[in-house]
Amino acid sequence: MRAQFVLSEIGVGLRRNLTMTFAVIVSVALSLALAGGSLLLRTQVESMKGYWYDKVQVSIFLCNKNDAETDPNCTKGAVTDQQKKEILADLKKQPVVETVHHESSRQAYKRYKEQFADSPLASSLTPDQMQESFRVKLKDPERYEVISSLFEGRPGVQEVQDQRALLENLFNLLNGLTWVAVAVMVFMLVVAMLLIVNTVRVSAFSRRRETGIMRLVGASSFYIQMPFIMEAAFAGLIGALVASVMLLVGRYFLIDGGVGLAEKMQLIDFIGWQEVVSVLPLVLAVGVLMPAVAAFFTLRKYLRV
Repeated sequence: MRAQFVLSEIGVGLRRNLTMTFAVIVSVALSLALAGGSLLLRTQVESMKGYWYDKVQVSIFLCNKNDAETDPNCTKGAVTDQQKKEILADLKKQPVVETVHHESSRQAYKRYKEQFADSPLASSLTPDQMQESFRVKLKDPERYEVISSLFEGRPGVQEVQDQRALLENLFNLLNGLTWVAVAVMVFMLVVAMLLIVNTVRVSAFSRRRETGIMRLVGASSFYIQMPFIMEAAFAGLIGALVASVMLLVGRYFLIDGGVGLAEKMQLIDFIGWQEVVSVLPLVLAVGVLMPAVAAFFTLRKYLRV
């Protein structure tokens, strides 16, 4: 097979179906950008989970005088010094516990004033209204149930709170956005596949005379089909390159420049360039193979000479 002939046929096919080829490039670019974006978003969520789950604590809030009057978990009264000593001693005995920090009501009040200084409630609260607590860091955050089962409902304990549960809503939202991106990606891939099929069919129909002559002089099916397959693969490659640029520019704009999330949200460990670059070979491979395979099966059905 002469490479010059294949290249000339690719050029002819692209010129004859310029608008449909452009539509294929755009749809492939958008679908692959969404595919790469969904993979990167999932990587970002997993990175955030690993970062925050390693830092979250289990908080054991103790009853104060106000809770003794209003909270059903504190009907036995405010926590006593003896109860606090027993709770601390039992916590230190647990093999799942890494560290324990006691926060007094005054310390809790100071932290609240720092975090919620603009809240209208901040001026009306007093230190004695704040709850003492034990901040427990676990060796394995998944073992929260061990602490909960031991201390929930215990005299002097108002509530056992797993901070990880507070983050679940955020991660569920991010996971939901990932699945929305996947759904849109699948829809765009279907659109791209239909455009590829139609483009190949139109191209084959417009060159039916040439392919008929090639068949009559003994050309193989593969020889006849190769220019059409290469046309689709070339359009897919251009779309994949556009998608790769979109991913690189998107990462820079959102994290480093433009929006500047890395500077505005320093507590979040954002994905780096290495994660983005690692996705690009997959985007390029899918961009070339998907149109080529679609063209191959389309030609088997519609290229009849």
